Amino acid sequence: MRSTKTFKAAAVQAAPIFLNPAATIRKVCRLTREAAASGAELIVFPEVFVAGYPYWNWIYHPLRGSDWFARLYHSAIQIDGPEVAELCDLAHALQVHIAIGVNERSSKNLGAIFNTNLLISPLKGVTHRQRKLVPTFAEKLSWASCGGARLRVTNTPLGPIGMLACGENTNTLARFALLAEGELIHIANFIAFPFVQDYDMPASIRLRCGAHAFEGKIFNIVSCSAMSEEIVDRLATNDEERRLLTGTPNAYSAIFGPDGQIIGEPVVDVEGIAYADVDLEECVRPKQFHDITGHYNRPDIFTLGINRNPQSVLQLGQGQVDTPASPSRPSTSR
Repeated sequence: MRSTKTFKAAAVQAAPIFLNPAATIRKVCRLTREAAASGAELIVFPEVFVAGYPYWNWIYHPLRGSDWFARLYHSAIQIDGPEVAELCDLAHALQVHIAIGVNERSSKNLGAIFNTNLLISPLKGVTHRQRKLVPTFAEKLSWASCGGARLRVTNTPLGPIGMLACGENTNTLARFALLAEGELIHIANFIAFPFVQDYDMPASIRLRCGAHAFEGKIFNIVSCSAMSEEIVDRLATNDEERRLLTGTPNAYSAIFGPDGQIIGEPVVDVEGIAYADVDLEECVRPKQFHDITGHYNRPDIFTLGINRNPQSVLQLGQGQVDTPASPSRPSTSR
């Protein structure tokens, strides 16, 4: 762990090129270069930024959304595909870490899509792939759930990094699991969420992400997607649907320090990049007050168990061997 050198983190707030992975990757490359030119070493992108969120689940009847589900599936990517390989090459060229959400297409189950976060290292390529454990509310119409095998912290030259997508940041046990494994840098990415009347997305992000930073005495880097006119124009077919897609405020990106307070300037609703310096030494002193995975806990009273066994609908009989092809890291031109 590198705790004596401060590094700059960047939280990108932007809209994808809707359901167009190639064009979205080009936008990711442009924004990554911009953030790297500003000195960022860790650059975080929103939930399922490649290449968009299934907004139709919130404004259409489920059967009406079936055609859009097929479009989402065909725009989803595979981890060993060219899109991720391009990001690995970019991270290597710029010597930065990239965290990004993607719609991941299953290599085995035709039609299955996962909400997946990737952590990409400048030297090793994809170092972590974490699928959203439970799709939230209407998201269940699009994404599959997954097991706990990938609920892990990744050790990097910047420090130990954990990731959760959107509503998972309200899952107390998932957050505690990452803290207990030594997380010091948390990545929380979200989507612009305008649908529910009287739901203040910036306030909810500040509440849950500030709380996680404060409880764990860690840094929390929050990246949220922005709503675009392109998305609204493609999905809205009447005034009511347009109203649902354009409610504000609906997007908020910021970086929280170990005291739960925002450091740097947040980005609200519009596209932009939030920056802040991260010094893990700042995580030390607050632990004297509340170290919830250390002296401020009682393992003789409380314990948390995680099932990290791979989950499968196929159970083989005794003596049978399953040898599925493991997804390999994308090849790069290094």
